[in-house]
Amino acid sequence: MRKFIGAIFFLLCAFAHEAGAQYDKRYFVWIGRDMIMDNRYREAIETLNILLRSDPDAYEAYFWRGIAKYNLDDLLGAEADFTLTLSKNPVYTNAYQFRALTRSRMGNYDDAMKDFAEAIDLRPDYPAPYYSRGVTNILTGRYREAIDDFDMYMRFVRRDADAYANRGLAYLNLKDTTAAYEDFERAIRTNREYPRGYLERGSLYMQQERYDEALADFDRAVSCDTTCIPAYFSRAMAHYRKHELRDALADFDRVLELDPASSVTYFNRALVRTETGDYNRALEDYDRVAAYSPDNVIVYYNRAGLHFKLGELQDALADYDRAIELYPDFANAYLGRASVKYLLRDSEGAERDRSVAERKIAEYRARLEGGGEVSFADTSRRFDRLLSFDAQLTDGPARSAAAAQGERITLRPSFRFTLRAAHDTAPAYHPGQDETEAFLASTGDRSVIFDTAGSDLSADALMEKDEAVSAAIASGGPRWETYFMRGVTQSLLKQYTNAVDALSGAIALAPRNAFLYIARSAVQAEMTDFISSMDSEYSRISLESDRSARMRDAARTYNYDDAISDLNKAAKLSPRLPQIYYNRGNLLALSGRFPEAFDDYTRAIAEDPRFAEAYFNRGLVQLYMKDTRKGLLDISKAGELGIDDAYDLLRLYSVPEPDDDNRQNP
Repeated sequence: MRKFIGAIFFLLCAFAHEAGAQYDKRYFVWIGRDMIMDNRYREAIETLNILLRSDPDAYEAYFWRGIAKYNLDDLLGAEADFTLTLSKNPVYTNAYQFRALTRSRMGNYDDAMKDFAEAIDLRPDYPAPYYSRGVTNILTGRYREAIDDFDMYMRFVRRDADAYANRGLAYLNLKDTTAAYEDFERAIRTNREYPRGYLERGSLYMQQERYDEALADFDRAVSCDTTCIPAYFSRAMAHYRKHELRDALADFDRVLELDPASSVTYFNRALVRTETGDYNRALEDYDRVAAYSPDNVIVYYNRAGLHFKLGELQDALADYDRAIELYPDFANAYLGRASVKYLLRDSEGAERDRSVAERKIAEYRARLEGGGEVSFADTSRRFDRLLSFDAQLTDGPARSAAAAQGERITLRPSFRFTLRAAHDTAPAYHPGQDETEAFLASTGDRSVIFDTAGSDLSADALMEKDEAVSAAIASGGPRWETYFMRGVTQSLLKQYTNAVDALSGAIALAPRNAFLYIARSAVQAEMTDFISSMDSEYSRISLESDRSARMRDAARTYNYDDAISDLNKAAKLSPRLPQIYYNRGNLLALSGRFPEAFDDYTRAIAEDPRFAEAYFNRGLVQLYMKDTRKGLLDISKAGELGIDDAYDLLRLYSVPEPDDDNRQNP
């Protein structure tokens, strides 16, 4: 290859000595294009660079180099080359088309739509921009506009199964199931050997509870592609709905052959195996799920029930202990553990657990009757519902920009008060640090820190600290310092209601202390996070490679209003403290209020220009809002300021999302 490039360079130099340094530009463009067609992208870039060094105005060379970079997943580089192409030739339609496609893949939909419009204005008879803009409209929720684009595309290309399937999905999102069904049928008639049409129509049948017809479609999808994971998974769900459990298990087995790390499939197979009485193998599946999702409460709760049925009481007890440790308000886990303790002849412990469960159930019902926040874990419901293919079985809902990417990348954590036995390394300095240190000193306990890190104290040490604080409250007069410490210890023991009560007592005694509101806000937010973990099976993010699957996302948010209200009060009392705006930005982001979160992170950065966590989280929020370029710049800045995880995310975004490029290539 080096000899080949050298020969080209020698040839170019020879041409350069001729009058006017004339050489055949098209020859080099042709060589570069031929290499691209042969998937030799790096060689193509080297070849085109030779031409561009001699002729910086060769716009076609920039274009084809952009194509090569696009195929190497260098999206920012590709966008820059398409922009250079257009600076040299502003009417080059293909450059608009590919720059739009590149920007769409990067999530920069607004600029992509402008480029699609330019391409269509220049060549209204060119079909590719209509198709690509239709997909972009679906991804941004503009379904009616997507239908119009696919209508235009199909005036020029009448037999395209993907176009029909995409238009059908747009109709489906507009609740026009009749039109969606017709388009899925057209997709099938157009290409009877392509599984997607059958999958989409089968999914529609599933929604309508027409399980026999759904099964027939999923059978056909599998026959078209024997490695199609969504087809096997969907067929398993259809078999399950028809109570054909053996067939459902066979399909789940096939999914796991193709994807051995699919935790949602192990979870579903465990539930089906439990229904069939195959408890030992169901336990094996739960073991796998626990390995992938070690902080998921429901996994331990369900596995405890299986151990109980098998008479493995100590294992059941350990799993109930773990479930309660993860979520101390889980009444059903206390009831289950009480049953185990009765059989282990621990009558006193069993009665204690039953009493705790009854109290927590009464508290839950009181919240229901009071009309307050009622998304707390339903302490009476069962957790044996099969999960859909695009469910993510994790320790909580996907709460980050990565939901759109099918990855779990979370916000950097909020600042909170915690206890650490060893904190020799001073935390990064923030404006307001002096004020913070004065508050910490006033608590009278050197183990209290204000940071994003957790506690390093053992459970026994925490219990001792909590007992000492409780004794101080009982023996002394009311002091905000002791109530504050009680709030910290109770929150670390995951007794959130008690922690909030203690911090409310501290606030009543010192209502002008901003840090007390920050502390209570953090506890309220953490309580909501634990509540949300109980609803994790309803959190949905796309796991499918199909580009259109992302439009099925159904994000669920939780109520952080009380925690946000406390931070609003803190901001009035200490308006220059950047952690207030940072914490509030996190809560707004988790509530789905992304523009407001962006504003708060920006305010935190204005107060502290070296606030790495604020840059990172603002970057994630911008990625979620599809402002990819600015988001990646913020994440890059976070890495520069010391957050190593930033580079993992930047590498993730160098990987493209799947797309249909076969109809895009010029």
